[in-house]
Amino acid sequence: MREDVETVRERVRIDEVIGAHVTLRPAGVGTLKGLCPFHDEKTPSFNVRPQVGRYHCFGCGEGGDVITFVQRMDGLGFTEAVDHLAGRVGVTVRYEDGSAPRPGEEPGRRRRLLDAHKVAEEYFRDQLASPEARIGRAFLAERGFDRAAAEQFGVGFAPPGWDALLHHLRGRAFTEAELTASGLVSQGRKGLIDRFRGRLVWPIREVTGDTVGFGARRLHDDDTGPKYLNTPETPLYRKSHVLYGIDLAKREIARTRQAVVVEGYTDVMAMHLSGVGTAVATCGTAFGPDHARIVRRLLGGAGGAGGVQLASGDSVGGEVVFTFDGDAAGRAAALKAFGEDQTFAAQTFVAIEPGGLDPCELRQQRGSDAVRALVSGRTPMFEFVVRSTLAAHNLDTAEGRVAALRAAAPVVAGIRDTALRPEYTRQLAGWLGLPEARVRDAVGSGRGRAPSAPARRPDRSDPVVRVEHNALAAVLQHPGLVPGSFDTLGPDAFTVPGYRAVHDAVRVAGGVAAGRTTDTARWVGTVSDGAAESVRPTITELSVVALPANSDEALAALVRATVDGLVDQGLARTIADLHGQLQRTEASDPRSREILAELTALETRRRTLREQD
Repeated sequence: MREDVETVRERVRIDEVIGAHVTLRPAGVGTLKGLCPFHDEKTPSFNVRPQVGRYHCFGCGEGGDVITFVQRMDGLGFTEAVDHLAGRVGVTVRYEDGSAPRPGEEPGRRRRLLDAHKVAEEYFRDQLASPEARIGRAFLAERGFDRAAAEQFGVGFAPPGWDALLHHLRGRAFTEAELTASGLVSQGRKGLIDRFRGRLVWPIREVTGDTVGFGARRLHDDDTGPKYLNTPETPLYRKSHVLYGIDLAKREIARTRQAVVVEGYTDVMAMHLSGVGTAVATCGTAFGPDHARIVRRLLGGAGGAGGVQLASGDSVGGEVVFTFDGDAAGRAAALKAFGEDQTFAAQTFVAIEPGGLDPCELRQQRGSDAVRALVSGRTPMFEFVVRSTLAAHNLDTAEGRVAALRAAAPVVAGIRDTALRPEYTRQLAGWLGLPEARVRDAVGSGRGRAPSAPARRPDRSDPVVRVEHNALAAVLQHPGLVPGSFDTLGPDAFTVPGYRAVHDAVRVAGGVAAGRTTDTARWVGTVSDGAAESVRPTITELSVVALPANSDEALAALVRATVDGLVDQGLARTIADLHGQLQRTEASDPRSREILAELTALETRRRTLREQD
C-alpha cells in the first residue's frame, strides 16, 4: 500500500484539491496563499506549496500533505482519504494482503460509477425546467422552496418515461453493466428501464461531495410505488453509511460542534434555509452506528482534540440534536435512539415541535425564526426519555407514582455516564415527589437492566403473554389478516416490556396499514431497522414462530381472535383503572360523573366486541 499512497501524493495536485475550498492567490515564487478553512481569519496566513505538496497555516498551525487536508476537511480516516484521492487520478490502491480497497471492483470502476451519477444529476437538474416537471416545481413552491433553493440542493426531476435517462447515459458511452451496477436503472420485463420515473429527485452525496445515489419523491396519484424511493444498495451506495446533506453541512458541523439530524430531504432544506446549516438526514433507515461515526469525525472524534467519545462513560464537547415528528411515532423514534449504544449520550438532545410540525412545515407556517428556536430549545435526551416514561403514569396518585418509579428507575440506571446518573436520580426524585434515598435504591437495583428489554424470557403459559406474543407474530407474518383495530392500540397496550418495544417499532414503521403494502420480508426488515439493537432478536423470533393454525381459514380466525383479545385486555385494564379512580373520588366531585360515563362507554364497547366473536 505504501507505494500506492506515494503514487497518489505524486499524481494529485494539492493546489487543485485545496483550491476547491480556498481561494488561492500567488504569494511569491512557488507559493499560494489564502484564508485558512480551519479557523476564522481576516488576513491570509494559509500557505500552499504545490511543488512540495504541502500546506501550512501560520495562524492556527494546521499543516500537512494533500491526504491530511482531505482527512481534516472532510472528516475522513486515512484509508478513506487515500481511496477518495486515488479515485480522482485512476490509481488502484492495494493493501498488504493484496486486496483492493473495494472488493470485487475492477480498476477505475468506482470512478465510472461516480461519473454516471454526475451525468445523471446534471440531467435531472436540467429536466426540472421542463414542462413535464410542472408538478414537481409546484410541489417545491407549496413548501416554500424557490428555484434558487432547488439549485442550491441539486433538486431535479426524473421524466415519466421508461428509459429517458437510460438513453441519455448510453449516449455518454456508459455500458449496461455499469448502469445496472450504479442502481440508476433496473431490470424490467423487456429489458432495462429507469429506476426513477415521474418523481422529484435529490442527489445523495458522500462527505467528499461525490454523488453516490438519489432519493426520489412520488408526485402522481397513479404512482403505486413508495412515497420515497432511494437508490438500492450498490458498490457506491449503502444507506447505513450516507447522510443526506452531509456535504453541505460538514464545515458548519465542524465549526459549531453541533449536528442536527432530521427525518427528510425537505426538512434538511428548510433547516439550512432557516440558518441551521448543520442539518443532515438519514436515507430510508434509522440513525445507526455508521452514521454516528461520520458525525463523530466531523465533531472532532477522529483522533483530534475535543473528540466526542462516550464508550467509557466520559463526555467531551460537541452535541447531536435529533428532531422527530411530534406524533407517537416520532416519540418512539426518540426512545429508540436512546436505546442504542449511547455513543453520543451526554451530547444528545431532542427537539420536538409540540404541535407535531416537522421543520419544513414549521418554516412554512411560522418562519425561519421558529425553526431556529426549535433547535435552540432542545431538551437533553436523558431528560426527554425519563419525562416521556413518567408521562405514561398518573402522578397524582400513590399507585401512579410507584408505577412510574418502577418504569423510570431502569432508564436512569441505564445512563452510562457516571457523572450524569446521580444528577438524574436527584431530578427523578423531584419529579416524582419521592424521597431521594428511595429513588436512589430503585435506580441501584435497576442497574444492568435495559429499559426496553425484558428481564427474562416471557412465560407463554400466561394467557396475557400468549395473546401479546401471538398478536405481534401475526402482525409481522400476516399483516394483511390483522384487523385495522390493531393500529388504534396505544403505547401501553402491551404489558411485556420486550413486546412493548416491538409494538413501538411496528408503530414507527407505520403500523399494519404499512405492512399490507409490501412483501413480508421487506416489512419485517423495516420494523427491525426501526428498532433498538436489543429488540431485533425478539422481532426475528416473532417473525418465524409458528402460529397454532392448520389452514388459511383457521389462521385468519386465530389472528382476528388474538387481536380482539388484545384489545379486550387493554379495555379491561383501562376499566380497572377507572374503577380505581372512581373509588378514590368523592361522590360530590364533578369528575366522578365523567369517570362513570367513560366506564359505561368502555364496558359497552367491550361487550360489543365479545358479542362479535
